[in-house]
Amino acid sequence: MGEPVDPIQQASSPRRFVFVLLDRFTMLCFSSAVEALRIANRMSGRPLYSWVLAGEGGEFAECSAGISFKLDCDLEEINRDDTILVCGGIDVQGATTKRVIGWLRREARKGPVIGGLCTAGYTLAKAGLLDGKRATIHWENQDSFAEEFEEVMLTKSVFVIDGKRITTAGGTASIDLMLKIIAQDHGEDLANLVADQLIYTSIRTDQDTQRLSIPTRIGVRHPKLGQVIRMMEQNIEDPISPAQLATQVGMSTRQLERLFRRYLNRSPKRYYMELRLAKARNLLMQTDMSVINVAMACGFASPSHFSKCYRAHYDTTPYRERGSQAHRKTETES
Repeated sequence: MGEPVDPIQQASSPRRFVFVLLDRFTMLCFSSAVEALRIANRMSGRPLYSWVLAGEGGEFAECSAGISFKLDCDLEEINRDDTILVCGGIDVQGATTKRVIGWLRREARKGPVIGGLCTAGYTLAKAGLLDGKRATIHWENQDSFAEEFEEVMLTKSVFVIDGKRITTAGGTASIDLMLKIIAQDHGEDLANLVADQLIYTSIRTDQDTQRLSIPTRIGVRHPKLGQVIRMMEQNIEDPISPAQLATQVGMSTRQLERLFRRYLNRSPKRYYMELRLAKARNLLMQTDMSVINVAMACGFASPSHFSKCYRAHYDTTPYRERGSQAHRKTETES
């Protein structure tokens, strides 16, 4: 991980984290980070870290589980040495308000380390803080993020540290991130002690990906099937024909058909269509892209064909899906 700092730096004031809790943030990503810092203080026998909870209004923030947290302060000026960690969750687009964006941009000019936990990578990107940077976000938000922020180098890592910008994929990735930071600040021995206290036996690095491998996800360990599915996932906008897919893995189209029928109980064409429709649904639910642009991004030649396929699979049209999402947001805000 990292080299220990010298004793003089260790004796300095605690490193302060400012946790910015967005509306309906994910409690796990926040609590995992705080617990790692608390345990580091306990195991070292001195206050290496301190933290405050901030948010719009400075009163309370409610997580996605409906539990309220009392905030220490509003979105106020911070010190250059502070580390800002924005905690996101459900409907991060709605929680990323103009005030939050403006505050982040102002504070970023001071040069602090700024991070986004779980879906808050979106918030940092919206503020322009990830332009030209490597970043990650929860796998469920990857499609919409990639469409909206082309200037960000999106990865599937569990966490990414690129200069003074940090992003995580959410959940327990906060633990991995904090163990990395603790090791950089105070050495690997302390980080390992913290991991032991958390009963965290498999520490991940920024080289680990957040989603399960294809064989694990589909429950099948057939190398050629895995190769084909990977090619499908990487070519959603410009779908590859079954014949081309078969050629790429050295088999006939008929063999490929049998392979999919045997292990996935559907044709390669049907499986590919389901992948494309799943991405389309994500884009409809998480972005403001027009239905026509969503159709194009998912490899459909026309909106009518897209609408027909979408309705057959989800029993509703893309337009109604977009409308129901807008209605849910309105209900939440009222």
